[in-house]
Amino acid sequence: MAGLNPGVQRKGMIRGRKWPYHIGLTVTALIIAFPLLYAALISTQTNAEIFAFQIRPGSALRDHFQSVWFDRDFAGAMWNSTQQAIYVTVGKTILSLIAGLAFVYFKFKFKWFVFFLVLITLMMPTEVMILAMFRQVSGYGWQDTMTAIVVPFLASATGAFLFRQHFANLPTDLLEAAQIDGASPIKFLTKILIPLSWNVIAAMFVIQFVYTWNMFLWPSLILRDPEKQVVQTALQGLTNIDGALTYGPLMLAAIIASIPPAIIFVLMQKPFMSGFAVGQNK
Repeated sequence: MAGLNPGVQRKGMIRGRKWPYHIGLTVTALIIAFPLLYAALISTQTNAEIFAFQIRPGSALRDHFQSVWFDRDFAGAMWNSTQQAIYVTVGKTILSLIAGLAFVYFKFKFKWFVFFLVLITLMMPTEVMILAMFRQVSGYGWQDTMTAIVVPFLASATGAFLFRQHFANLPTDLLEAAQIDGASPIKFLTKILIPLSWNVIAAMFVIQFVYTWNMFLWPSLILRDPEKQVVQTALQGLTNIDGALTYGPLMLAAIIASIPPAIIFVLMQKPFMSGFAVGQNK
């Protein structure tokens, strides 16, 4: 037993030395969270209280909420963004699954060339295609509609690449077994591939939901009706309330707008992180 004492003591010393790391992590977390905490403080204050550098909660939270949520119909913008994000995310995920299935399990001419073209689109930011998209959508008469902010973004080169790489890492025996059982491609996708891909689907869902939720340039160009506005364009309108720049309502709206993406990330954090590690234990 005497021979075990040094080992136990060293283990205790190592555990005792962990407190500097906890302090460092706590300080780092506070620094990272400071902008959000400061925004939460500003959201309760009037301009006079803000410029007086008041460090306690202000007296205008109820007025700010009334102005943002009801007077400026921020609730409607939240609902529009929620619909847009869900439609785009679900549509992109379905089309990306089908594209990944085609690139891995189907044989057709110029497959690699087509896949190369898909990869090239990853290098093209949306801003490069804005003018062509605007002309096309305007020609269809889709202005001020949900269709205009959903359909142009249903295809995803990132999603096609993600699922193509994931399916390529799955055992080839799965396809052979499905063919022996007489499974159709759609049945092979729904019964075998999708149950093996939930982590990747979750990762795709989180990425695309946050991307769509934060979209600003395209909705600001194609939407003119105030009732059709999404969250990011509604935030821009909150910079001017009653003819002046009011920081409190803007900060409150920004905090409210950040809640849905935060909820999605928290709910899907585990499968989201696992989605990028799929295949490492194959």
